[in-house]
Amino acid sequence: MMTATRMRIGCGAGFAGDRVTPAVDLIERGGLDVVVLECLGERTVALAQARRLTGTGPGYDPLLARRMKALLGPLHRHGTRLVTNAGSADPLGAARMVAGLTRAAGVPLRVAAVLGDDVTDLIDPASPAWEDGRPLEAHGEIVSAGAYIGADALLPALETDAQVILTGRMADPSLFLGPLMHAFGWADTDLDLLARGTVVGHLLECAGQVSGGYFAGPGPTSVPRLADLGYPLAEVDPDGGAVLTKTPGTGGRVDRHTVVEQLTYEVIDPRAYLTPDVAADLTTVGVHDLGGDRVRVSGARGRPRPAELKVSVGYRAGFRGEAEIGYAGRDARARARLAAEVVRERLSGVVPRLRADLIGVDALYGGPVSDGEGPYECRLRVAGIGPDRETAEAVAEEVGALYTCGPAGGGGVRSSVTEVIGVVSTGVPREAVTTRVEVVGDEGRDVGTR
Repeated sequence: MMTATRMRIGCGAGFAGDRVTPAVDLIERGGLDVVVLECLGERTVALAQARRLTGTGPGYDPLLARRMKALLGPLHRHGTRLVTNAGSADPLGAARMVAGLTRAAGVPLRVAAVLGDDVTDLIDPASPAWEDGRPLEAHGEIVSAGAYIGADALLPALETDAQVILTGRMADPSLFLGPLMHAFGWADTDLDLLARGTVVGHLLECAGQVSGGYFAGPGPTSVPRLADLGYPLAEVDPDGGAVLTKTPGTGGRVDRHTVVEQLTYEVIDPRAYLTPDVAADLTTVGVHDLGGDRVRVSGARGRPRPAELKVSVGYRAGFRGEAEIGYAGRDARARARLAAEVVRERLSGVVPRLRADLIGVDALYGGPVSDGEGPYECRLRVAGIGPDRETAEAVAEEVGALYTCGPAGGGGVRSSVTEVIGVVSTGVPREAVTTRVEVVGDEGRDVGTR
């Protein structure tokens, strides 16, 4: 049964490190029914799980508390619902944390967590990775396995009175499709409607990209007031047609060029854009520029969803040592190349994966002062991955030793050693994954399961 005549849904974050203020603006001035924060990349869940295992941080998005402190007031004042996958590897922990913030702020908002995307116990370590066919366990110690769950997992949470809903590794477009299905009463068998809702989600999911951020450049791709980029929203009709726009008065641009670029972003087969909900045919989408930062999108067709859910598997891939040193003056590039040869020779047989690159030209002196024989300055970057921290630290040590061991004139060394979390993909039967919803009261306790 149709329950809405039009829905306004926006995207206030397109990745974990996105800006906070555009989401506030969307809620305050966008007249939104729902705002989505899309905060997961392919490695985010694995990194979050690694933080949990080592006790170095929360399993949810480290910026989530900061975002929610800024958004709780606007959400409460405007009655806007928030959906986000910032729960990452610990949606329930995230929900309890947010419930604590609502209590401290005196804002009575109910919070829910969607669980079940963690399939670490379900995958077979001997099954092949999609990328290279090697067994998953051959890549390294597995630290996480997150299934890309779909809108069907979100619907029970939307049926509760929770105003803030946190998920883990839900597919990006599904975060938007779920609220549309709930608002309009779309059936999961109406594949064309699911495809159209998926297109809306795909266009919005990267936030400022569709309003000109990723499009921006000089000349014909110039974007006005890029420093004040407005984030996008969609006015969606019950038939799945939508008008893409942004909050008035903000920077950026929404036109046919920015929308088509985002429509084709990260798409392998435009005739079958696969999600957990549907296989969307993007070649049937019509894009019509209405002017004034308004673009109408309509007409996607859908085919049945895949039988398997995609799973991103995070594994320990060793440690990366990285170091830079700058060279300036005559023959800067030649001295930097000589330095690279020295480091390669010193680390031969020590660091199994090593590369050296010259990066940056005329950065040290602040302007082009080349003598015509090459850049007057450049920077050498050396990076290597080894099985343990000690091996990775050798990269930093050898670049640091260039100060006095030559070549001449090196300076400004910076170095770091970090653990590397690799990601490969596999599939898991859809029927093997069970999701559920936990509702958390403003006192921080679980008050119900669906």
